[in-house]
Amino acid sequence: MIRSNSPTHNRCLLYNTGLMPYLDAHRWQRSLLTERIHNPSLDDVLILLEHPPVYTLGQGSNPEFIKFPLDKSNFEVHKIERGGEVTYHCPGQLVGYPILNLQRYQKDLHWYLRQLEEVLIRVLAVYGLQGSRIPSLTGVWLDGRKVAAIGIKVSRWITMHGFALNVCPDMTGFERIVPCGIADKPVGSLAQWIPGITCTEVRSVVAKCFAEVFGVELEEKVLSAEC
Repeated sequence: MIRSNSPTHNRCLLYNTGLMPYLDAHRWQRSLLTERIHNPSLDDVLILLEHPPVYTLGQGSNPEFIKFPLDKSNFEVHKIERGGEVTYHCPGQLVGYPILNLQRYQKDLHWYLRQLEEVLIRVLAVYGLQGSRIPSLTGVWLDGRKVAAIGIKVSRWITMHGFALNVCPDMTGFERIVPCGIADKPVGSLAQWIPGITCTEVRSVVAKCFAEVFGVELEEKVLSAEC
């Protein structure tokens, strides 16, 4: 169990899963969100996982940011309800999906985005790296390279989707898109600064920093078959 430094904290269920197809994780998120809309007293959830290679498009995303024909694509592509432009997920990228009731925290989406950035900035600091924000953009940068993308959806103050931290992915998948619609800033991964780093070791650091920033007590759970 990971406790926050806050004297009062909410419980948050932590699911540390392995490689999960994107649509399976999406259905799981939607199920958790629907349950919490109907019963807001349910515990918050943090899911940490990796995806097989997949491209996702946010609401209103610009097709000009995709460098391959969607109608003849061999790549898995899904348009979803989060904000933001096109992004890429693959093994070696640690994805976090917080299902939080913001009525327990602050009913402020800008605050929530900045908190997610703060989690990842603290993760980088654990490894002696100075992550930064760029005004008017969402995400976390390291020496001018974007190492973490964030995209959310909130329904009745319950969150879904979340963040993706490039730990040690195959970066070639990003070459087929303009990641997050930002053409003048390259993407990067922690492995460029810390050779040999793995998602396995970063998971516990992300969980700890998440608990600190949101003031929650994480209780690790095992994924049941029905999920």
